[in-house]
Amino acid sequence: MAREDRLRRPAEHEDLIGALSGKEGPFNAMVDVLMFAALLGQNHKKREPFDKAGEPIRLSVMEGRQYGDVLIDMVAVAELPDDPKILSDDRQPERVRIFEEYANGGLNYIRGEVNASGGQDYVSIISNMVMDTLTAPDEHQSDVSDLLQATSLDW
Repeated sequence: MAREDRLRRPAEHEDLIGALSGKEGPFNAMVDVLMFAALLGQNHKKREPFDKAGEPIRLSVMEGRQYGDVLIDMVAVAELPDDPKILSDDRQPERVRIFEEYANGGLNYIRGEVNASGGQDYVSIISNMVMDTLTAPDEHQSDVSDLLQATSLDW
């Protein structure tokens, strides 16, 4: 299977990607928007396929970003934790597709927040999303607390 050299952008979100990475936007470049959106989509379990793509971005642009070279792999491993072969060279196109679909899901989530905000600027909307994620209770900690309570252990 041939290696992918481009990252597709969902055509329906071209305007949003441009606004988020424009002069007034919170991101420096479109690839940064896609990186954030993919992690947001993965965090909210919103993996959404798309057919119509806008102008693609060279993968080398993403790989040039700090941690960009491993982000696609990390999203794929989180999606398929019981499949270590997802990291093999011949499955790179599948990893890229998983990343693209999570980015689309994240962009749909951002679009919903923009629509619900009633005119807030993009910087505020993204800042609020980041703060909500940072201040949200850790689900794993909650699971541990529940287990401790169920077994009457007090630490």
